[in-house]
Amino acid sequence: MRKILDQAVKEIADNRDEIISKLLEFAKTDLLFFWGENKELVLRQKEKWMPILDWSAELLKTALNKTNTLDVPENSAMKAPLGVVLRKMSDKELACFYAATLNMRSTLLALALVKGKINAEKACELSYLEELWQNEMWGTDNEAAAKRKERCDELKEIENYLRS
Repeated sequence: MRKILDQAVKEIADNRDEIISKLLEFAKTDLLFFWGENKELVLRQKEKWMPILDWSAELLKTALNKTNTLDVPENSAMKAPLGVVLRKMSDKELACFYAATLNMRSTLLALALVKGKINAEKACELSYLEELWQNEMWGTDNEAAAKRKERCDELKEIENYLRS
């Protein structure tokens, strides 16, 4: 993973504006914007995700809308302030942000990780909140659990690289 992140830092240096643009586009479909319909799941999302959404909204100085449908919620006001935050990151931070975003399907969780608001373990728990809840309801899928562990291990490597 370290070699991949070293290469990503070089790629960021050469393609910074293009990568930031792609990340800003991806941010519209952030995992934390899409909530479930089950009452118990929504309560868990509120407990676990709202602190990150509130922190992100404060950092970006904009309201963040969520949905319980497949329609992408309107959060275009976050694009400019998120762009400012990303442009202020070092190449190393941006490479870790990029890798964490892809790993978790969430720019907001990646931002919280890079800014030190949460650690990799917490980020992993939050990014798999719905899957973990489903495991409690219906049991664990071993293949999915193995893939989740692999991604969580990668996230810890990203965090270690970031902090080194």
